[in-house]
Amino acid sequence: EWALVQWPQVNAAFVALDPASGRVRALVGGFDFGRSPFNRVTQAWRQPGSSFKPFVYSAAFEAGVMPDTVVDDLPWISPDGQWTPRNSDGAFDGPLSVREALAKSKNMVSIRLVDRVGVAAVRQWSTRFGFDPERQPQNLTLALGAGSTTPMQLATAYGVLATGGLRVAPVVIERIVDAKGEVLFEAPPPAPQRVVPERNTFLVNSLLADVTRIGTAARAQAVLGRPDLFGKTGTTNDAVDAWFAGWAPGVVAVAWMGHDDPRSLGEGESG
Repeated sequence: EWALVQWPQVNAAFVALDPASGRVRALVGGFDFGRSPFNRVTQAWRQPGSSFKPFVYSAAFEAGVMPDTVVDDLPWISPDGQWTPRNSDGAFDGPLSVREALAKSKNMVSIRLVDRVGVAAVRQWSTRFGFDPERQPQNLTLALGAGSTTPMQLATAYGVLATGGLRVAPVVIERIVDAKGEVLFEAPPPAPQRVVPERNTFLVNSLLADVTRIGTAARAQAVLGRPDLFGKTGTTNDAVDAWFAGWAPGVVAVAWMGHDDPRSLGEGESG
């Protein structure tokens, strides 16, 4: 059973699908259709924040970076001096392995990876997972998930990781029958596309396992007592959007919480 707890004036979305077939197993686009018929799973374009980082790391791996590659988690200042991003914890840890950096969701490392690989290359690589390039920024804020996605699109992208590099289109309606039981429509069998090498997704998933074991999503394994969980939290600036996206054998799931009129969820809130 899937459940969402209602917070006053806060909305949520949840989608779970079978990564192999694309069949949607659960879809909750809000709390009450009568209160709001807007389907946040398929219609809400929101910033994914750090839940986008695995795809940045995937692009970096394809460019020769490895999990034990060391990157500086030190302050970053844009050439024009107008952008001075921070880590969510406000701390800089110095040289870190890529594996440690994703577990801790270090923004400075993600920025340096995009700077190393190239913004255009990372944007183009993200299209393999199903992201729309025109909805992704053409600057280094791409590293922090400053673009836009829907929960359904994000679930499809994590499905590529769950299948070892195959992309399968989501299937919301499997079959339609009339009153006599005659089939009027039946979704065709899935047509998986190889979009990312399996070696690449293996490396990304090894990092996502650490995220749920010792990283920002460590409660996932600690509370559920399951080592087979892979995922990433996401929190945008001022906690406007809070996400968890991930997968376990046989299922991909994405949860989002936020206000329909973008504003903070409150101090200290996070994915």
